[in-house]
Amino acid sequence: MRLLVDTHVFLWWRGDDPRLGELERQAVRDGQNDVFLSAASIWEIAIKRSLGRLQIPEAASAAAVRLGFEPLPISFAHAEATALLPPLHRDPFDRLLVAQARTEGCTLVTNDPLIRAYPGVAFLPA
Repeated sequence: MRLLVDTHVFLWWRGDDPRLGELERQAVRDGQNDVFLSAASIWEIAIKRSLGRLQIPEAASAAAVRLGFEPLPISFAHAEATALLPPLHRDPFDRLLVAQARTEGCTLVTNDPLIRAYPGVAFLPA
């Protein structure tokens, strides 16, 4: 399975946060799955760190590499696919993650109910 983790899921994984469910933990841990982290999530984390809204001891990109996440760059196709999404959500980072999941055929791992309202995307937990 190809998984794309939402920003909060990555942060929960990195911090061993109990809010991350066992199903999600098993899916990320499963070596049969390709687990991606979007450049959009790295960007979002960097912005929050610079504004003092998020305290983590290392750069998100370094943590992602250390933890074995595969990078998912932002392509022209991903950016343009955001225009095809219904106006359910105004957060540009989340809209980009949805567009990437749809374009790349990834299951999106998120607990965000606003993101989960988008059609045409597989979600974990289901």
